[in-house]
Amino acid sequence: MNADNPAANDRYSTGMLGRNSPHERNRLESIQSSVDARTVAVIEDLEVAPSWRCLELGAGAGSIAYWLAERCPDGQVVAVDIDTGYLDADRADNLVIRRADVLREEYPPGGFDLIHARYLLCHLPERDEVIARATRWLAPGGWLVVEDPYQLPAHTSPFPLVQRLMAAYERKYGEHGADLTWARGLPAVLARNGLRDVGFTGNLGCMGLLGKDRWRPLINQAGPALVADGLITEADLKGFFELLDDPAFVDIPQFTISAWGRRLP
Repeated sequence: MNADNPAANDRYSTGMLGRNSPHERNRLESIQSSVDARTVAVIEDLEVAPSWRCLELGAGAGSIAYWLAERCPDGQVVAVDIDTGYLDADRADNLVIRRADVLREEYPPGGFDLIHARYLLCHLPERDEVIARATRWLAPGGWLVVEDPYQLPAHTSPFPLVQRLMAAYERKYGEHGADLTWARGLPAVLARNGLRDVGFTGNLGCMGLLGKDRWRPLINQAGPALVADGLITEADLKGFFELLDDPAFVDIPQFTISAWGRRLP
């Protein structure tokens, strides 16, 4: 793997979800603040050893890669992303950062005790293929942990404005190849690929309740593109942010599914 070569798959390196967006760091940090605690709890339950070799796919702003580096001081953490601009290689001596395309990158069979991917595979049409390859990279007894959002049907929101916004949001992400309902099948995908001790849990996502909200950064970033494409109006966008300013407003537009499985020893 050559960290100096640009990643081949640049669907998410530019545009609405790219580093050139002024809101990208806020989007990544919003994800971290809302789901890091659940991610850490899931991985801790796997009885992490200090010597584990870990692969973090789609490392984003790095919070889980940094935590793994502290948690596995006698091992190594390889943090991979198509855009590594938000990652700090100096955070730990056992942390290696690589710019790479997960659709093309290969690793030695049996090379990792833990492979973790969060909010990554839902964006890739080749998601099932990536999971199949990742299972081969696991050492005997190693764990694959995948976390992705499952968006509830937009029309079930009690707020007509949120119905329009979330339908537009899902459609726009779909144009990038994303599937925001794929995560429902995650446990089955892991089992089909020969992993055992498959388990799963969910983490509800909060829209509203002021400081508990995680959607303002996401719609700050995606909103202009939704308006430009005619999927919502400027009035819709303005009205949504007015809703977020209302302390009585709260909705549950999606939840995060965390699923894991182990390669047989």
